[in-house]
Amino acid sequence: MKKEIETIINFEHVYANYGNFEALKDINLKINNNENWVILGANGSGKSTLIKLLTNDLYPNTEYEFKKQIFGKDRWNIFELKKLLGIITNELHVKFMNCENYITVQDIVTSGYYSAIGSFKHHIFSDGELKKADEIMQFLNIYDIKDKKVHELSTGQLRLAVIGRALMHNPKAFILDEPTVGLDIKAQKIFIQLFEKLSKEIPIILITHDVSEIFPQITHAALVYNQTIYKQGRKEDILTSKNLSEIFETDVDLRQENGKYFISYCN
Repeated sequence: MKKEIETIINFEHVYANYGNFEALKDINLKINNNENWVILGANGSGKSTLIKLLTNDLYPNTEYEFKKQIFGKDRWNIFELKKLLGIITNELHVKFMNCENYITVQDIVTSGYYSAIGSFKHHIFSDGELKKADEIMQFLNIYDIKDKKVHELSTGQLRLAVIGRALMHNPKAFILDEPTVGLDIKAQKIFIQLFEKLSKEIPIILITHDVSEIFPQITHAALVYNQTIYKQGRKEDILTSKNLSEIFETDVDLRQENGKYFISYCN
């Protein structure tokens, strides 16, 4: 018998509110284990709220009947779920950026074991866990700065440490929120190459407004527009000039070269 494909995300008719404000409406999204997705939309379209639904930091509006399954389960202990999801968000980056000055790169990476913001005295690590942290830092080429403190790090170095934190639990999927924002051109290239490498082993869900972050291994796309998913499917069917002109509300020409996407603006 053929092995059934594991479903990472299975949302049907999901609505989400902040008080009386309807942040997302009628979200239907199914992401399987053998797929890499980009979720693309303009600022304010609802992408950040969707991330909170994916990570269980926000619960759907129960006024509507819905299905919301992550890795096949309806309910999760949020800390257990975050051990399975490698979460790289700008919000998480800022939390570490504002940490106490004594927190080091090694502290950031090892904090992934406890899903904490930094390591604390009551956090005890085995020799195996510390060895794993060393291996992750070597893989990310940040082992030589493992004792550097947060305030001494560049934006790219801190982002790599946060990625190292996510790798501590061998995540079953990565959620990347605009992962190259704030990085210079060289760092952007390094990060895209890293995601290309990781995506061959771990499914990636990339949430962004920037098509230049979409790398060749992405297989599927969902477009967020007016607080719902406007279209979704294979990337070659969804990522078109017409669709992007619609969701960004301006005429654009989308081009692809060697698996990378570029936008130019029409007069």
